[in-house]
Amino acid sequence: MEQEVEDAARSTPRRLYVDLRDRILDGSLAGGQPLRQEELAARYGVSRSPVREALRQLEADGLVTYQANRGAVVSSVSLADALEMLEIRIALECRALRLAIPLMTDQDLAGIAAVLDAYGAAHDVTDWGRLNRDFHLALYAPADRPRLLALIQDNFDNAHRFARVQVSNATGRDRPHREHQDLFRACREGDIDAAVQMLEAHIAYSQKALAATVRRGPAERRGVAGAGAGGHGN
Repeated sequence: MEQEVEDAARSTPRRLYVDLRDRILDGSLAGGQPLRQEELAARYGVSRSPVREALRQLEADGLVTYQANRGAVVSSVSLADALEMLEIRIALECRALRLAIPLMTDQDLAGIAAVLDAYGAAHDVTDWGRLNRDFHLALYAPADRPRLLALIQDNFDNAHRFARVQVSNATGRDRPHREHQDLFRACREGDIDAAVQMLEAHIAYSQKALAATVRRGPAERRGVAGAGAGGHGN
């Protein structure tokens, strides 16, 4: 019985952390939104102690900050932050891809192809974002560098917190999908240099689309959204 209580005590902060982290990354909890301990404790039916621990973990991830007279709030991501994160994506992901391609097995390639097929068949913007992330992470997984992959995943998720709000309709689905297919083809053929060059250009296009969309301003972004394009690519 004591062991069960101890296990529950350890798992509760983790459960809160994972749920809050997911809600921050998918935009349900927006930048600047307060995270009041008493409200979270009531929402999850727990004491304030596991809430404090979960918030400390989120602060370590850079997803939560503490402000005077406000307490914990969801961290905001600026345009400059997002553009820098995309620069970091280029550095980390190009290195990971270079390491991964020589180690890709037929099983790895089949898994990547399945994600591409699902992306091509998806019609929901939310699915595009999830499958885009799955595609990139599947490309780098054969590198078998857990720390590098963890850095890539955290940076990827944080960069897309901003992009999801600001350029959700900037790139559409078709262009990223074509680039994904070309990138996959180069990986399958073992052409490391070509694949790395394609990946760098692929992410760099996101930077340009992001900066251009923000410069256009809210009114024009609404017009783009109304045109029905979808964005969560790259």
